[in-house]
Amino acid sequence: MEMKKRISLELRNRNPAEVAELVVDNCRSSDGDVEGLTDEYTELDVLSMVNVGLTSLSTLPPLPKLRKLEVSDNTISGGLDTLADKCPNLSHLNLSGNKIKELSSVKPLQSLKNLRSLDLYSCEVSTLDDYRDSVFEMLPQLTYLDGFDQEDNEVPDSEAENDVDDEAGPLGDDDDDEEDDEDDEDGDEGSDEEEVGLSYLMKEGIQDEDDDGDYVEEDDEEDEDGGEFMSHDL
Repeated sequence: MEMKKRISLELRNRNPAEVAELVVDNCRSSDGDVEGLTDEYTELDVLSMVNVGLTSLSTLPPLPKLRKLEVSDNTISGGLDTLADKCPNLSHLNLSGNKIKELSSVKPLQSLKNLRSLDLYSCEVSTLDDYRDSVFEMLPQLTYLDGFDQEDNEVPDSEAENDVDDEAGPLGDDDDDEEDDEDDEDGDEGSDEEEVGLSYLMKEGIQDEDDDGDYVEEDDEEDEDGGEFMSHDL
């Protein structure tokens, strides 16, 4: 599917200014440029164009609020200077699997002052000697390169889930409500058990009284029988 058509379908009857996340992975760019995306996407926060045949980002429109850009598995070899002008708030950039060969191609990213995470995995540049040290030195604002920080600590799960947590809101209230419900259920069960116990004891008491009455009647019958024997003897 062509990129223009795919972007049009992803709108889903919304205005471009209402779209915060746009994923058009595995569609096709007819000439290697970004197609169908305009500067009307003023609220776009996340853009993913993985494996769409891009060779350049030069036609990317201004996206002032874009924070995360995924363009892995394309054939981009340079021209990254356009990102500083068009996406000044970019903090996560994934260029893995592209045709970036030299460190000089990465240097324009110095202008992205908010850039915290950069992926160049499977790019030829990542095979250079002292690749990691050189990139961290060139981009001091960077925290993670290819998923690891400068001390080779992996990106924690909390970093990857921050976006989801922000949208979902605090989780503690639901947990508290569930605990309260469980407490209420336990309380109800306890009350039921007490009622059953009282009923059982009352029945036992009634049965005991009936049994006592039977014993009394038997004793009376024995007394009567004894009186009859005595009468005969007389």
